[in-house]
Amino acid sequence: MTLCDMYMTYDPRMDDVHDPGPDLARSRGEAVEAAAADPIPVAGGGSVRIGTASWTDPTMIAPGVFYPRGADTAEERLHHYASTFPVVEVDATYYALPAARTAELWVDRTPPDFTFDIKAHALMTGQGTETKRLPKVIRDELTDALRAKPRIYAKDLQPPLLDLVWTMFREGLAPLEERGQLGSILLQYPSWVFPSSENRAVIEQAVERLDGWRCAVEFRHGSWLNEKNAERTIRFLSDRGIAFVMVDEPQGFRSSVPPVTAVTSKDLAIVRFHGRNARTWEAKGITPAERFRYLYSRDELREWVPRIRQAASEARETHVLMNNCYANYGTTNARELASLLEDLGG
Repeated sequence: MTLCDMYMTYDPRMDDVHDPGPDLARSRGEAVEAAAADPIPVAGGGSVRIGTASWTDPTMIAPGVFYPRGADTAEERLHHYASTFPVVEVDATYYALPAARTAELWVDRTPPDFTFDIKAHALMTGQGTETKRLPKVIRDELTDALRAKPRIYAKDLQPPLLDLVWTMFREGLAPLEERGQLGSILLQYPSWVFPSSENRAVIEQAVERLDGWRCAVEFRHGSWLNEKNAERTIRFLSDRGIAFVMVDEPQGFRSSVPPVTAVTSKDLAIVRFHGRNARTWEAKGITPAERFRYLYSRDELREWVPRIRQAASEARETHVLMNNCYANYGTTNARELASLLEDLGG
């Protein structure tokens, strides 16, 4: 059976394995509790950092799930998370532009070598955002018609306002950059962005706007990596030193990107695990935690060990992020994967 066939085959008897509940997941995580606490060194001087794509999901902060009982404040939770993992991905910046004061608090609450990967704001990758969540300085400049819309897109904004979005994004993250804790900016393009000269130019423009910051691109349409386009896509990113985001996710959908191993930046490689829950992958009206509600087995994680080791041998730094952030599923799998890499010498 091929990897794609395995992803597409659904056996309801496997639900107990991949969705056993937080209690059983916790017992697995506790068996390798300290495995992911530090970057894993790689021969040649590189390192692998393993963490999750959130630290604040409501299912994750429920009492006793991942955080110790009594860790009820934002400060206590981030402090605990940063003592457990060396990297985290921030997805709140996708929904709202970051504020410098918030970034200052992140810096104050984490060790100097802790790394934040940041997801680009929706408007920066052509996606819609809630109008009410835009900063007042931007809302006040919208036309009455735009201000009345529940969601707006980058194409709706006049160039000076769109420029302001990028400027405020950079200013909000300046404290992380100044302290050396800014890992990369994740440019995650939606499923309606297909491979074309126009869209490649859009990616180039985004990287230019983020001049000097490490950028990583994740596609949400399989055509970027099909037989016709894969070589050109990888070459396009490699020529510009943009990190290609390798993914593990359900297959069989137009939005599915195959689990291709490719390092397109000598500085950074990124792998994101979305789970393999095909039933929820394109479901509407559910939370991200439910969409990615999937606990990998150790055998499934083991499939990625040689791929991650290969990536880590080609890039100075490798970030592995578990996006299956339902309850403690992501934290458990992060620890287990770190343990597997350590067992094989990293």
